[in-house]
Amino acid sequence: MSSTESPSLPSTCRALICPGVGQPLTVQSIPVPNAVPGSVVVRILTSIIEPSTTDVFAGKVEFLTYPTPFVPGARAIGRVAAIGPDTTSLQLEQLVMIEPYVRGRDDPDVFILLGGSDGISPMSKKLMAESWRNGTWAEYTRAPLENCYALNEKILLGSPAEGGLGYRIADLTYLSKQLTVYGGLRGIDLKAGETIIVAPATGGYTGAAVEVASAMGARVIAVGRSLNTLQRIAANNARVNIIQLTGIVEEDVVSLQKFGPIDAYIDISPPAAEKSTHVRSCLAALKPYGRASLLGTIHSDLAIPYVSIMIKSLTIRGQLMYEREDARGIIKLAETGALRLGQKGGQEVVGEFPLEQWEKALDTAKKNPEAGKNTLFTP
Repeated sequence: MSSTESPSLPSTCRALICPGVGQPLTVQSIPVPNAVPGSVVVRILTSIIEPSTTDVFAGKVEFLTYPTPFVPGARAIGRVAAIGPDTTSLQLEQLVMIEPYVRGRDDPDVFILLGGSDGISPMSKKLMAESWRNGTWAEYTRAPLENCYALNEKILLGSPAEGGLGYRIADLTYLSKQLTVYGGLRGIDLKAGETIIVAPATGGYTGAAVEVASAMGARVIAVGRSLNTLQRIAANNARVNIIQLTGIVEEDVVSLQKFGPIDAYIDISPPAAEKSTHVRSCLAALKPYGRASLLGTIHSDLAIPYVSIMIKSLTIRGQLMYEREDARGIIKLAETGALRLGQKGGQEVVGEFPLEQWEKALDTAKKNPEAGKNTLFTP
């Protein structure tokens, strides 16, 4: 059985190429990939641009390496343009979300980020270089079947008058960012009615953690430095309390515990937070048998309240990305309306750019790292 493709599928397409670390990107014409077994070809409609992208391409993010040349781009919304011979459910022109966490089919401990990173092992680097080198900053891309998820177009894009939610395609792109934090929340089994600290809470992924935890039915204590951003997050999500920490651990623990018993804590700290005291404060504020999920990228070792953790029987879990069932779960949260997207969720698309305007696009993304702000390519 051969692959099936759209009659309008061209032989070539435009793509944004990264030729090497520290080198300018270029828009080039490349062959449209074919759908081999275990894959689909997707026509890209929108793709996220991360605020850290310019630093990644400059080689300033040590743990993110990639083969060159390659097509960057990790998260996207698109339509299926060709299906491989082993595709069983996806159909041509079906609306899909592409998420980037690619794992080895014969060894799930081998992983890469599609269009973003070739992982940490020789086998992961081989997996990206030889099989999944190109990402979503192109008119068409080939993606693993396991990383493409069907979206209910009638519900998500349909008119509210007809029972739909009335979102735009651009609004849906944010789902794959919310998926990352959903994996962390599911990893510590966050339940409706529980109280969770999100710290920090004012960045792109940290703000998404507030949104998703609220949609899951939890009460959220959102911690951050920017009072304006915290207030905006609280205004757009249910059951959100905000707090600015002082950096004095004893005082911050008291302030956090004023909200009552705290069941859980999720941390998505950037490398720049390595000298912050908030991790120690948030762990100390947890109630007995509390749980903490660490998703951040602090490189240095941190001091933790060892005796307090022991006495209170706390669970601290590191979390890398998510599971496939989490991808289905975040989509269900959105399709039921529990997780609000776009303007309804307080999110803003600050710019939509063609590939040719990549310099302006990357600069716009870098200048808008705050919670709920997204910059997109629309190839």
